Amino acid sequence: MTMRTLALPTALLTLALTAPAARAMEGMPTADVKGGVDHPVISRFTGSLLVGYGQQDWAATVLPGAGGTSKTERNKFADPVQLEGRITRLFYLSPEGKTPLEVFRNQQQALMAAGFKPRFLCEVKDCLAPAYFAITDEDRGKSMNWAKGYLVGVRGSNFKGARWGIPMSITWEEGHILAGTLSRGGTTLQVLVFTSQAANEYTDRAASYIEIVEPKAMPTGQVTVDAKAIASGLQAEGKVTLNGILFDTGKTELKPDSNAQLDQMVAALKAQPAAKVFIVGHTDNVGSVDANVKLSQGRAQAVVAALTQRGIAANRLAAYGNAGYAPVASNASEDGRAKNRRVEMVLQ
Repeated sequence: MTMRTLALPTALLTLALTAPAARAMEGMPTADVKGGVDHPVISRFTGSLLVGYGQQDWAATVLPGAGGTSKTERNKFADPVQLEGRITRLFYLSPEGKTPLEVFRNQQQALMAAGFKPRFLCEVKDCLAPAYFAITDEDRGKSMNWAKGYLVGVRGSNFKGARWGIPMSITWEEGHILAGTLSRGGTTLQVLVFTSQAANEYTDRAASYIEIVEPKAMPTGQVTVDAKAIASGLQAEGKVTLNGILFDTGKTELKPDSNAQLDQMVAALKAQPAAKVFIVGHTDNVGSVDANVKLSQGRAQAVVAALTQRGIAANRLAAYGNAGYAPVASNASEDGRAKNRRVEMVLQ
């Protein structure tokens, strides 16, 4: 072990030994972290404990690209892959005596057998340390819940019984990093696996950090377009997209969360009593054209009905279903399809 790698365990040891007496006596966790579950695309190494777990329904992250770590920027990826979607983070501790190499090779073989396409692989020290810092500097562990307890030293006369913190206790010693893609059910998942010694050689365990990103459109309709913005949009462009009009998939019934947006539409129309508008429904390209025409027309009619119930004269409103004929984004991605599913108010 180099002098540089000794610095991390020593610091962690100091923290452990200065902890309150009750906590200092804690040992290895004996059960998974509360709420933690394996991800369906990769199982745990036999006998491992899931000691760290976190899932964000929609968030952003960075994974290594094919170029690995940067030659000009310290502890950065050369061509980082910027990702958004549902992020699952898992941290495992292997059984005592299992080497990082054994654990990693099993993970690697399981992924490859499932059709994994590797983009970046690092198993030598020249790239391990920069990759380690590029990953851990993102503070990924802060989004995770952790099991109580410590890593306990079982080797070395000076370190038996010593304790080190568990959160993000991967290191570049005996490290192996793999990043790439895995297709499942028509969706391409991004996967990162980082397996190494758990804190240091004295724990005689391997630690594995796994990050899985599932592409997913950001939840929309969480911000309504107010009456002033509606009026400005109609004046400037003759139309405005109404982000707060919400429907369940394949349905024409307005969700209750649409009420705030409907109230703002009413306010805008009452402020312009002479204005007449089309309410236009749009869909993505999923399904047949006939079905999408029917769906978009039904949604537009539901909005017209809701506005007339709120006091807007029916002769000022007309419903029109445009199906997927006027996309505002590519239908090749879920994010694009989500943008295309919309309701607009258009001046007649």
